[in-house]
Amino acid sequence: MGILQRMSMLFRAKADKALDRAEDPRETLDYSYKKQLELLQKVRRGVADVATSRKRIEVQMTQLQGQSDKLQQQAQKALSLGREDLAREALTRRSGLSNQIADLQTQHQALQGEEEKLTLAAQRLQAKVESFRTKKETIKASYTAAEAQTRIGEAFSGISEEMSDVGLAVQRAEDKTATMQARAGAIDELLASGALDDPTGTAKDDISAELDRLASTSDVELELARMKGEITGGGEAPKQIGSQTESAAEGQDAQPQREEGQL
Repeated sequence: MGILQRMSMLFRAKADKALDRAEDPRETLDYSYKKQLELLQKVRRGVADVATSRKRIEVQMTQLQGQSDKLQQQAQKALSLGREDLAREALTRRSGLSNQIADLQTQHQALQGEEEKLTLAAQRLQAKVESFRTKKETIKASYTAAEAQTRIGEAFSGISEEMSDVGLAVQRAEDKTATMQARAGAIDELLASGALDDPTGTAKDDISAELDRLASTSDVELELARMKGEITGGGEAPKQIGSQTESAAEGQDAQPQREEGQL
């Protein structure tokens, strides 16, 4: 296979794939239905034209028949008056009209048969068009339902183009957030360890950080001891709590002494 043949085949394959992707079966069905309606309209117009021609011939036949009857009456009247020559002329003209009427009758029969054929064809075509319309609407409804179901399935599975783009965007946002969080944590650790200087002066050195940690641990131990004392009911209370109780008792003993001195 030559290069030109391969290029031509590749182009046709690409074009066919693009057309198949762009084609909507519903639009194709509507277009076919439109063409069938146009054909049905042409057939009906043909029936109307044939019927018009048939009607025109009938009018001509009626007129010629009237003239033939008039010539027949004129021939009889001429004979009654002894004018055989006039009677012969009238009958001769009547004979020519009879030939014309016969020709018109032949055309009339032919047009009448053609009209019947076209009328039957129009009726059959109309029934076919109505059947196609019903089938078309059914196919369109089924295609629309299948298309909606496919889109819903693709949305749930995430394989559609729109959902894939959304999924990639979410993934990029999550990755970027994780990177920023990791970077912020690393910077905090470096500032806490003193490896980086804080230009704002709000960062604590390692000694202050350790003292804060010990103070927090001491507060936790004291609270734990107090809670244990409340649970046991008679246990030894924390020193701070005991010292506060003794100070309160001394204050109560000193108050009566001050009152006696005043008295």
